[in-house]
Amino acid sequence: MFVDARGEVICQGGAFCEDMLVVDAQRSDEGGVTIKNVAGPSVVGYMDLGETAETYEALVLGTADYIRKNGFKQVIIGLSGGIDSSLVAAVAVDAIGAENVVGVTMPSRFNSDETISDAGRLAENLGIEFHTIPIADTLDSFDTFLKAIDGWDDKGTAYENLQARIRGTMLMSLSNQFGYMVITCGNKSETAVGYSTLYGDTAGGFAVIKDVPKTMVYKLSRYVNERHGREIIPITVIERLPSAELREDQKDSDSLPDYDLLDGILRGYIEEDKSAEKIVEKGLDCEVVKRIIGLVDRNEYKRRQSPPGIKITPKAFGRDRRMPITNNYGK
Repeated sequence: MFVDARGEVICQGGAFCEDMLVVDAQRSDEGGVTIKNVAGPSVVGYMDLGETAETYEALVLGTADYIRKNGFKQVIIGLSGGIDSSLVAAVAVDAIGAENVVGVTMPSRFNSDETISDAGRLAENLGIEFHTIPIADTLDSFDTFLKAIDGWDDKGTAYENLQARIRGTMLMSLSNQFGYMVITCGNKSETAVGYSTLYGDTAGGFAVIKDVPKTMVYKLSRYVNERHGREIIPITVIERLPSAELREDQKDSDSLPDYDLLDGILRGYIEEDKSAEKIVEKGLDCEVVKRIIGLVDRNEYKRRQSPPGIKITPKAFGRDRRMPITNNYGK
């Protein structure tokens, strides 16, 4: 950027891209500086982009740099037909090109026809290589063998998480075989409260949106379509109620508050260092606030085992906020 004697920004380079400005300045008799000419590819500063566009460009640049500077050329992403994986795939394509992104959908009997179809539509819109690997038979085989242990059943969380772990194994195996980097799709809201499966959807080399709250995921997804001037992320993906689809009729709201409420609590506790009492003073339900804070505290061990990602908020997990795993917070 170039700033004049009054502190006014005369020009600044483009945000999150290579840029160069040439400024012709002349000192005046009064000791000030007169700008004679400004030239260069861009004189638009990052402040003109707006929060959503700026965030997206940061994600694209960070993803491109991390992949290339760590010696990878291609990435692989599990496409569920949901909004998180759709956004991550769009970022990856803008970062390294559609020819270098591979999408895989791995449906079980709990995945709806709509989400399976949307994963294919997204891949087609992006122009990426796309594969379907159904995991129903694999899940049944695991279930059969695990029933050798008395007490195992297909009704609880362990069975739900088994599906995520099968998918993680599939992606890591393809990574190992073909040299792809696995990109994970968990957002900051989920990462904060542990709404993820260790060695399942957390398995991978880079977490593009791990510092992106769910409410921002929706804004970024709409921006993707605006940025390209056409529907990249299907509107059905953006408007559908979020679900992990690990059991019948599952919705994120079964386990978590609405994301507007959740992200407000998380912002207060994580980024603003506010106590539960201070957050409740905003008119929020005390029990909900305490439950969410408890989840954040108890899931530090999961975050330690998750891949690195891009920082876009004032305080990112790992880089800016690293708490003890073993503690007496709940005592």
